[in-house]
Amino acid sequence: MARVCDLTGKRVQVGNRVSHANNKTKRKFYPNLQKKRFYIPEEDAWVTLKVSTSAIRTISKNGISAVLKKAKDEGYIVY
Repeated sequence: MARVCDLTGKRVQVGNRVSHANNKTKRKFYPNLQKKRFYIPEEDAWVTLKVSTSAIRTISKNGISAVLKKAKDEGYIVY
C-alpha cells in the first residue's frame, strides 16, 4: 500500500543524508501517516482514512465535510 495521505496527497519525498564529511547518500522522508476513523454526519457513516497528522489538525479546525469536499475537488479522493 502506498504511503500517501488520502486527503492532502502528501507522499514520500527523496533527499540526501549528509554526513559530517559532506558525503551525500540518498534517503527518504516519510509523511507522518495515521489510520483514523471519522464520522460523517451528513451520510450517517464512519469512514477509515489514512491521513497525515497535519490533515487531522485541518479536520479538527474546518470539519470533516469541508475537508472531504476540498480533497474531492482537488482530485485526491474519488467516491
